[in-house]
Amino acid sequence: MKSLVKFLILILFFAFSQNSNAQFFKKLVEKTNKKIEKEAEVRTEKRIDKVFDGVEDEIDGKNKKSSEKEKDSTAVNQDSSSQKNINNKVALEENNQPTVVWNKFDFIPGDTVIFEDIPSDDEENGEFPSRWDLVGGSAEIAEVDGELVIMFIDGGKIIPYLKNASEDYLPEIFTIEFDVWFEKRQSTANRYFISFKDTKNQQRSSDFNERLVVYPNGLEFINTDKRYPGTETNGWSEEPIGQWRHISIAYTKGKFKVYMNDTRLINIPHLEKNPTGLTFSGINDKMYLKNFRIAKGGVKYYDRVLSEGKIIVSGIKFDINKATLKPESMGPINKIYKLMIKNTDINFSVEGHTDSDGNTETNMTLSKARGKVVMNKLIELGIDASRLKSTGFGEGKPLDNNSTAEGKANNRRVEFVKF
Repeated sequence: MKSLVKFLILILFFAFSQNSNAQFFKKLVEKTNKKIEKEAEVRTEKRIDKVFDGVEDEIDGKNKKSSEKEKDSTAVNQDSSSQKNINNKVALEENNQPTVVWNKFDFIPGDTVIFEDIPSDDEENGEFPSRWDLVGGSAEIAEVDGELVIMFIDGGKIIPYLKNASEDYLPEIFTIEFDVWFEKRQSTANRYFISFKDTKNQQRSSDFNERLVVYPNGLEFINTDKRYPGTETNGWSEEPIGQWRHISIAYTKGKFKVYMNDTRLINIPHLEKNPTGLTFSGINDKMYLKNFRIAKGGVKYYDRVLSEGKIIVSGIKFDINKATLKPESMGPINKIYKLMIKNTDINFSVEGHTDSDGNTETNMTLSKARGKVVMNKLIELGIDASRLKSTGFGEGKPLDNNSTAEGKANNRRVEFVKF
């Protein structure tokens, strides 16, 4: 159409080119061309606008659907969250606990706690730990990943602060447990030393002089050293990268065993001298200690069931204010499992107990959840559910005084009551 109009105008122009109006037609052609081009631009813009309008409509439709889905999802999540809060009144997380894999761990903690230090909010960051005494170097309370721990400084060497420190305060049957931190470091200097006498108050020559050395990937004691499984070919300094190690020590009338995490590495059948106390040291910076406990041993589980009708266990441990089992709890649980497998006539009510810290109602809920978690772990291991039941009594049945750390530790327990 555009070309045809141009052609007709040109014919008229040439037809009257000799006429005085030729100039008029020349201007007419120029004006017409401009008008045609402008109209073409308008039509093009309208077509483009129409395309964009269609695209925008499609996008708006998708966004609307997406928004509706998000709204529905948000509503579902809010409902789910509300229900979860109802079902987990004190954030127990019993249905979301990590897998506990220490199913072959056979360490059994002592029955009665005689010294415990788990730094609490009563301790001040930067101050010397109140439950310890100093032998050398320095130590102070520090916060690591939101948790209070003991930090060793300048080769800090500490001992439990006890009134009878000059006497032999370790029973003939005892256990010691603690967690130590290992920073990544290419040096064998990254280690801890545990002496089994109080080097400040027990200076007699007949005292126990041997030291347990804890490396990142193994243990050394007297003439025995052994690596943690999987690191046998590594040097002492090659493992690990920023890890906590749980150390468990069991002494029974001369028999001496030490575990790293879930594995026994040291097994001495007869010690020549008697352990009388304890000195703990870390020889470098970024050396941390937490969850320290000394407990007195006791009667075998089966004998307790026969004589008392129940087994009291303070060594089953949970995360603070939660029903989440710690891996080291598997020692006592595995022992109960073996007892029930061997004695099919024994059935247990698994009963949780707490100390008096916190709200009474919350402690009741917490104790019941902990009892249930332990029961479920035994069922998971293979005990028939009909042989078990669970409950909890909160802080209502204390065994010890709640005014001391050791008393609270003894009150935080799980009892297996025969029915």
